[in-house]
Amino acid sequence: MTNRNMMCDLQTGICGVAGEDDMEIIDFSQPAKTVNVYYVTDPICSHCWALEPVLRRFQEQYGHYFNFHTVLGGLLEKWHDGPIDPANGIYKPADVAPHWREVGQHSRMPIDGSVMLDNPVQSSFPASRVLKIIDNNHGADKASQYLRRTREQLFPFNQNVSALDVLANIVDVMGLDGKAIVEEAESPIGHELLNEDFALARKLGARGFPTIIMINEANKGVKIVGSRPLDIYVQGLQQVLGKELQPKELPSLTSLLEKEELLFSKEIEEMYDLDQASVTNFLKENLATDAYAFKEILGENYIIKK
Repeated sequence: MTNRNMMCDLQTGICGVAGEDDMEIIDFSQPAKTVNVYYVTDPICSHCWALEPVLRRFQEQYGHYFNFHTVLGGLLEKWHDGPIDPANGIYKPADVAPHWREVGQHSRMPIDGSVMLDNPVQSSFPASRVLKIIDNNHGADKASQYLRRTREQLFPFNQNVSALDVLANIVDVMGLDGKAIVEEAESPIGHELLNEDFALARKLGARGFPTIIMINEANKGVKIVGSRPLDIYVQGLQQVLGKELQPKELPSLTSLLEKEELLFSKEIEEMYDLDQASVTNFLKENLATDAYAFKEILGENYIIKK
């Protein structure tokens, strides 16, 4: 009997001749990241908090096509006698609370807002400077984690994130030296790094938050203002790349929770195309019962990693 090159097909389960070619050249390289995505935002931007479920899925499925840059735009330097955001009727801290609650109810990313009545955030600049120091010293992933933790503490858990001790505690919980980082953020280097972001935001033409700007190698791009559905960002990316996109496989819920540590129901729904009523069963099917704690705040469910 003549020896043949045999194989079992992974998809069909049928064994047979492998084929005539002894060797096949294959390419495992990832596509070159030829697009820069600039996310112009601010730590206390409520509509940016509302965007988090969509933005996370966009990055998880399409992040292999682009380099992602967080750019801080400076939403609130300080309160003063004039209007801060007249379009939304915001002149003083107390005006923020009902606006935030409305955004939270509409988006289902919970926002309490009473911190703006009881212990108002005086400025978004201190939290922004801390982010720039973390980005500069520890990299973009840690900076992104810090931004998320800051928003968690502010919006659902009602902490005043303009207070330096609150910021230091957030950084400490991340495993970094909160006191040292906050002190550096308040030094001239912190101010300089943040001013560089402000200049970039102006150069990009961002006039509100969130703004996402995608720019290709030819220096052409698209600007998407406001919190939009996923397909808008996918269409924008496809337009600047000029080709069909191949989304990556979604992360398992186990790996997502390991990375994020806290997920609201809306974020799980958006990531896995679920309706709200299906989330509880989805958790039971995809997570070990001792891997998470199930909690509720402001009428919304969330899970935290144990």
